[in-house]
Amino acid sequence: MIIRCCDTEDLQGLLDLYRELRPHDPTLKQHDAQQAWHKLLANPGIKIIVAEIDGVLASTCQLSICQTLTNAAKPFGIIEHVITAEAYRRRGLSEKVIERALDIAWEENCYKVMLLSGESRTAAHKLYEKIGFQSGIERGFVIKPDLG
Repeated sequence: MIIRCCDTEDLQGLLDLYRELRPHDPTLKQHDAQQAWHKLLANPGIKIIVAEIDGVLASTCQLSICQTLTNAAKPFGIIEHVITAEAYRRRGLSEKVIERALDIAWEENCYKVMLLSGESRTAAHKLYEKIGFQSGIERGFVIKPDLG
């Protein structure tokens, strides 16, 4: 198993993982996926960490590092899109990719890292707490655009 940041050849493997995470998302056209992928890879504040097993992307999470002027101008991190493929679950892969994301965040001098998770994903919440995330310190709120 290899834990690493994504590179240009990982697009299809990542899309396969995301299809498991969000099966109802619309399918991206190849051109649109390529454009978005190049933007993600070119952004120094975004790291997509993967666990690779025998050439297959088995698990991933995305770390976004956000610059700020508060907290002595130290950035903060946000972890999103945590998924392990069904065939590779129960091996600690999500924990490993999140821990690598945290290592990167601390190397970048982040003063905190936040992680949002679906309210009903209690098994995932137990994993996040095992890693050291705590609920009840701050309260998260989400707004999405009205599409209808």
